[in-house]
Amino acid sequence: MSSTENKLIIITAPSGAGKTSITRHLLKTFPQQLIFSVSAATRQARANEKNGVDYYFMSQEEFKHKIQNNEFAEWEMVYEGKYYGTLKSELQKSWKENKVPLLDIDVKGAIHVQQQYPGSSLSLFVEPPSIDELKKRLQSRGTESAESLQARVNKASYELSFKDHFDKCILNDTLERACREAEEIVRHFLQ
Repeated sequence: MSSTENKLIIITAPSGAGKTSITRHLLKTFPQQLIFSVSAATRQARANEKNGVDYYFMSQEEFKHKIQNNEFAEWEMVYEGKYYGTLKSELQKSWKENKVPLLDIDVKGAIHVQQQYPGSSLSLFVEPPSIDELKKRLQSRGTESAESLQARVNKASYELSFKDHFDKCILNDTLERACREAEEIVRHFLQ
């Protein structure tokens, strides 16, 4: 059994906590072992996003068809009418390449995946220093309306209550320190 066989790493956090930045750091640090697990989503692609690279963008009908066919390791309606999920085929593809899939997913999805893969998954929860700091980070993106910003902040408060459900919690008060901490945890898991 190779060291990467059927292992997976889950990174989760409230929106704006820094999980994508930490995910990118880990992929750059461990290019031989890790591979990004591309999630499926029903939202529209943003200007800089590519289908099959950032997400598998699909219609709600196509997504629901895949749900009915049990093609997801996890899926959630994260925001009203916006579905996200991890395709089982994406995990299988990673394992065939002898790589460990790195999932950058929402909190509920992360809980579902670690329940399905006990003993072979590592789950990291990225915690923002405070809700106020999280709100500032989200505002600085310039992608949120006042309503969507408030919805994300409310959701973040709720998601923080689940941090103890994960293997490790990383406080992202400074990105450099949080990346180093994640790197050490992942290095130990991959050995």
